[in-house]
Amino acid sequence: VYLSVRPLLQSLLPRCLHLCVYLSVPPLSVLLTSMEGIVETGILPAAAAAPSHLSPRKKPRMPNPQYATTIAISSRALFNMEEETKIFQKDGVEAYVKYQVGHENEPFAPGAAFPFVKAVEVVNEQLRQLYPDSDELFDIVLVTNNHAQVGVRLINSINHYGLSVERFCMTGGKSPIEYLKAYHTNLYLSADSEKVQDAIEQGIAAAAIFSPNKDINVSEKQLRVAFDGDAVLFSDESEQIVKQHGLDKFFEHEQTNENKPLAMGPLKGFLESLGTLQKKFYIKGQRLKCPIRTYLVTARSAASSGARALKTLRSWGLETDEALFLAGAPKAPLLQKIRPHIFFDDQMFHVEGAKETGTIAAHVPYGVSQRHRKMEGKEREMD
Repeated sequence: VYLSVRPLLQSLLPRCLHLCVYLSVPPLSVLLTSMEGIVETGILPAAAAAPSHLSPRKKPRMPNPQYATTIAISSRALFNMEEETKIFQKDGVEAYVKYQVGHENEPFAPGAAFPFVKAVEVVNEQLRQLYPDSDELFDIVLVTNNHAQVGVRLINSINHYGLSVERFCMTGGKSPIEYLKAYHTNLYLSADSEKVQDAIEQGIAAAAIFSPNKDINVSEKQLRVAFDGDAVLFSDESEQIVKQHGLDKFFEHEQTNENKPLAMGPLKGFLESLGTLQKKFYIKGQRLKCPIRTYLVTARSAASSGARALKTLRSWGLETDEALFLAGAPKAPLLQKIRPHIFFDDQMFHVEGAKETGTIAAHVPYGVSQRHRKMEGKEREMD
């Protein structure tokens, strides 16, 4: 094609020179020189390759689920779907699906778990640099009882934000809880407290996540996870003593049993998974630069009952980077300083307080405190 139009292009050279200067584009002579080179060598210069923005973005290799730390997240946890939920509650599922299909090119706004997922992907990026062939990574699975037609909008939203979420479970109105074990789930986050309760009862680490009442900036370079102790990392054994016999008996019980490890709570396994990934950075001499940081934030008193908590973690071969014993003081002010991507607690009192100061908090419905809440609820219903 070039050879057939070469005489015409050469005749235009003098007329196009001033126009090329005015438009700040290369003169036509440069193009002709390049084309002559192609004619002589048959080689296409690199500059003539397809524009980079037309090349597909290379997505990272997905890890083997058997070795990954799998976090299953519901659509309402990952994205803000408040308006859509109102349509579902008011007009039913058909109107809801129709609305979602009609707006499928509009990405959802980020939800409560969004900063957590972004931080997880930062950790994955660094792990892949250190261990290119390793499957010991985080793996995010979107688990939702949404209709499959809503999946297009979810996919578009995930691609809009550049998230690496490749595995989906959309159950069309059916509870997705029975699929969690098949997905090798290490943690399930949802905005639906009932589904979280079902997951806990099946032995799966789970929490109901809440958006904070105000926005605060969280780290973009380090994943920060804060845990309560009793009925979260540990069993509710000690809380039962408090409920039944009071604080004095609790302190006596903890000192007597200081060297007896507490039984594990529902999120012990997730802390263990975080510790496994942390050690991969420690091996490479990056303990001080580790992109994962964990916190124990407990209402326990250090002198009276703190030793048993720390010795329990030690007996499990686990640790947290920081341990904060508050002796019953509010947790929210310290959480405001930590700025975790997620804070787990079994008591809604502490969850609500954390939300007020901008902390992304998640309720773990486990242990004696939940039984007391259920009994109180029944009494109010019967009243």
